[in-house]
Amino acid sequence: MNIDVFCVFPEAVDAALRVGVVGRAIERGVVGYRSFDLRDFSPNGRIDDMPYGGGAGMVVRVDVVARAFEEVYGAPAREVRNTRRVVLTEPAGRPLVQAYVDDIAAGPDLTVVCGRYGGVDERVRTELCTEAVSLGDFVLSGGEIVASALADAVVRRLDGVLGNAESLIGESFSGEGVVGPPMYTRPAVWDGEEVPGVLLSGNHAEIRAWRERESRTRSEARGTGRRSP
Repeated sequence: MNIDVFCVFPEAVDAALRVGVVGRAIERGVVGYRSFDLRDFSPNGRIDDMPYGGGAGMVVRVDVVARAFEEVYGAPAREVRNTRRVVLTEPAGRPLVQAYVDDIAAGPDLTVVCGRYGGVDERVRTELCTEAVSLGDFVLSGGEIVASALADAVVRRLDGVLGNAESLIGESFSGEGVVGPPMYTRPAVWDGEEVPGVLLSGNHAEIRAWRERESRTRSEARGTGRRSP
């Protein structure tokens, strides 16, 4: 997979993605990653303008995003989404959940356009993008954090990224609405707090059952899982 990010602060996305397992995957060529500064595609370095109809804030221009697509991909801006998943980050987008991440990871190459300032011209979403995504019901100063989260979540799902593919099995959200169980390591006793005895028993069937129960309990407490009968 190849991932491209168009934003105002590419260094912020670079800093998040070029570390850890994702950074190593990029270095090894398991995934292609590029970031672009939208200001490089504006004649005067300005990518925004005042909103039609008035109001506070500035709006990212559709022509700047279109020019960026045309120069990078060598094709009409409207046609980029015919061969790539083109995602806009904005508060009105669909929630970023694991099922969506898995769908992206299984699909074509990914392009992310980061919102910034008072918003993005609606024609970016309707004419240039395939969809929009949001981290949740809150407002960020820009979409770079969303792009980093989406790219990180997608890359770690790709074959060859994690040293042990079994790490993906049983982790949080590997099942719909289910979070992982509590995890413990050495020391077995710390400041009077002991690791649950079942984890030290060596009985793998009991350990598996305990983890499943704890996972259900945590999911119910979080409000995302089904209630136990």
